[in-house]
Amino acid sequence: MLNVAMLSYHTCPLAVLGGKDTGGMNVYVRDLTIALGRRGVHVDVFTRSQDEHVPHILHDLGFGNRVVHIPAGPERPMPKRELANYIPQFVEGVRAFAAEKGIRYDLIHSHYWMSGLAAASLADLWPGTPIVQMFHTLGEMKNRIARNDEEREGEYRLSGERQVIKRADRIVAATLAEKAQLEWLYKADPRKVAVIPPGVDTGHFYPIPVDEARAFLGLKPEDRMILFVGRIEPLKGLETLIRAMSCLQLCSECSPVYLAIIGGDPEAAPEAMSAEMARIQKLCNDLCVGQMVAFLGKRGQDTLPYYYSAAEVLVMPSHYESFGMVALEAMACGTPVIASQVGGLAFLVQDGVTGYHVPDGEPDALCERLRALLYDSALRAQMGRQAAQYAQNYAWERIVEQILLLYQAVMDSSAT
Repeated sequence: MLNVAMLSYHTCPLAVLGGKDTGGMNVYVRDLTIALGRRGVHVDVFTRSQDEHVPHILHDLGFGNRVVHIPAGPERPMPKRELANYIPQFVEGVRAFAAEKGIRYDLIHSHYWMSGLAAASLADLWPGTPIVQMFHTLGEMKNRIARNDEEREGEYRLSGERQVIKRADRIVAATLAEKAQLEWLYKADPRKVAVIPPGVDTGHFYPIPVDEARAFLGLKPEDRMILFVGRIEPLKGLETLIRAMSCLQLCSECSPVYLAIIGGDPEAAPEAMSAEMARIQKLCNDLCVGQMVAFLGKRGQDTLPYYYSAAEVLVMPSHYESFGMVALEAMACGTPVIASQVGGLAFLVQDGVTGYHVPDGEPDALCERLRALLYDSALRAQMGRQAAQYAQNYAWERIVEQILLLYQAVMDSSAT
């Protein structure tokens, strides 16, 4: 049996989506682990313990695979800058767990740059164990769209990413764009970079009849819902979408319509609310669109297919996305997607087929595409059908085959 040590240091794959550090990477690690389990691969997912009341070992991913919460620093959420200090403790915890269980891992699959640093230290302790690395986001790309110093990633991250790129045996890029970014911005060896997109669980994300999805959510028959799902942070481009909603107020054919925002904590006290959430809520008030916007907060994966299926359209106005997992989930549910023409979204969304591309940061262009879809039910239905069909290409059953071939190749290389 193949044994894989999966490292997700800074965030747990079991966390509820929509939090500050929870998103597509959590879904990826969880679903990949489940898909590997179905193929008879044993996976232990190691993550830093953030809650002393959560059992340190959980079997929530099935197939005998474990999520192992390793105490490393205070068992509570912490800023990423501070988290890097506790990587050595995390490494020692993983080493001790493997020794206690008497398990030898055939390879390490690490996610995000801090996990990559941990993987390098573990490979020193386990000579001959190869490292497969996936970054999910890149600091250099985030800095290119940062609007101020507060949004910029520090040199500590950029330096860490460079170290990981040099040390990893193979790097998984989600798209050709990410591969180019790794080679151009980080001088990564092209021979080490494999392009394998994330998958989607088509047994969970599939088209639910609209009337049933709406009934589950308690929506009225006349309600028309535009959907946003993601972390509430500047790079997600929510301001563009809010301004597009202001434009939609003038569209008589589109009403009544409202925007449902899944993510963040909209009910937090003013002193605890994130700066971006406070800014977006103020923008809604300033533009007088508060009655058109519903902040729903975090939602579990079990309810997301209902939201996707009930929505007229999903919007991803991001300034940067390495892939765009939310877009893929929505398409699998038969919902067209309007997305910024950036990063992975430019590859994932087929313009005019499964949805539309819009220029980044242009609310008028986004409003125009929203009006086109909201006004034309036949077009919306056609794009939805095409989206669901296209998403089948990303079913985990297909993607895991590519991952397993990569695993075998990297193990063969390390054995020679």
